Amino acid sequence: MAENSYSVFNAMVDIVASPGKALDEIKSHTSWLWWPLLITILLASGMFYYYYNWVDFPWLVEETIRQLPVESRAEGADSIRQFMQPDTSMWTTVTAVVVMTFVMYLIQATYFHLANKLSTGAEIAFGQWFSFSIWTGFVSVFGSLAAFVMMFTSDSNQLATENLAALSLNSLLVHASPGEPWFRWASSLTLINFWMIFLMSIGYARWTGASMMKSTIIAVLPWAAIFGIWATMI
Repeated sequence: MAENSYSVFNAMVDIVASPGKALDEIKSHTSWLWWPLLITILLASGMFYYYYNWVDFPWLVEETIRQLPVESRAEGADSIRQFMQPDTSMWTTVTAVVVMTFVMYLIQATYFHLANKLSTGAEIAFGQWFSFSIWTGFVSVFGSLAAFVMMFTSDSNQLATENLAALSLNSLLVHASPGEPWFRWASSLTLINFWMIFLMSIGYARWTGASMMKSTIIAVLPWAAIFGIWATMI
């Protein structure tokens, strides 16, 4: 394929199949970021929209109450029943997906922009790092697709939100129940996160010329800090 025929759609395939090639092309095509950004947001939002229209909502309310600590369960039950309504929960979650997606990518872009300034000094603009964050996060669409599969194959519509994370460490390895110390920690860390770190490591090395070891340390550091500190608090 000729170089000038490479498109954003090729990049969306290659970020999975040939990430090095995709990341090389993405560096000089910052405007491409809107495609993976919109697809990521629309798929995640659509998944939650479908979930809240599919789930047994009265059961979900009682399940949410059941997950509260025993000492505060009676006190919090009434407020949860008043607040948790299907439309309110759905649109609150969809709004949170949109806002937090932008916030997460801005934080990551800022981190890599500063890391580059301090470690390599390569001439890479903040907008390019924002694009970098979006593209390396594009593989999160597989998490949304896995959630759809969980709903389509479930024996009933009594499925808690944390069970949508089919690729989490909790679903795959830990199997902690709600209320157990490691439940939230293991439910928040997924195979997608490791995939993203892998892509960030490759991309940072190719964009800045840093060694793969240095790039991997820079990519892993914030995740290790967050989940490491969280683990010590459990």
